[in-house]
Amino acid sequence: MLIQIVAVGKIKEEYLKKGIAQYSKEITKYYSFEIIEVADEPAQERLSLAEEEQVKLKEGERILQQVKDDSFVIVLDIQGKKYSSEQFANKINSLIQEGKEHITFIIGGSLGLGKNVLKRADFRLSFSPMTFPHQLMRLILVEQIYRISAINRGTKTRQEK
Repeated sequence: MLIQIVAVGKIKEEYLKKGIAQYSKEITKYYSFEIIEVADEPAQERLSLAEEEQVKLKEGERILQQVKDDSFVIVLDIQGKKYSSEQFANKINSLIQEGKEHITFIIGGSLGLGKNVLKRADFRLSFSPMTFPHQLMRLILVEQIYRISAINRGTKTRQEK
């Protein structure tokens, strides 16, 4: 089973890098795991709606180049389905039982995801109706992937021990 995150942009803050590295190391005890960063599209601070869509489409093209055809794609979308950690673990476990061998999570850039990526999505997941910086969202997602691996194996997370 390969779990992959494709995310727009590079992590700049050291504390986020350390947290992501710590949880990634734990995840690899249970799954093959990788994070692929794609470049964010340079853009002016103020964009028209049409310009925003162009930025999202260009970033989306970079994202989709990294997604394997047979991958089950989960996009992080504020309009997506909300789950508890246990429900999320059950969802991933169900995908594994269905024979999905490759799951790709996608985190968009600061403007969100383009229609091209949303069209490719097999599932839309929301962590909250709140907006989070996409770099912080990567840490939250990695922690939740670690948590579901513990839930699905009936073990406690590092924080619960």
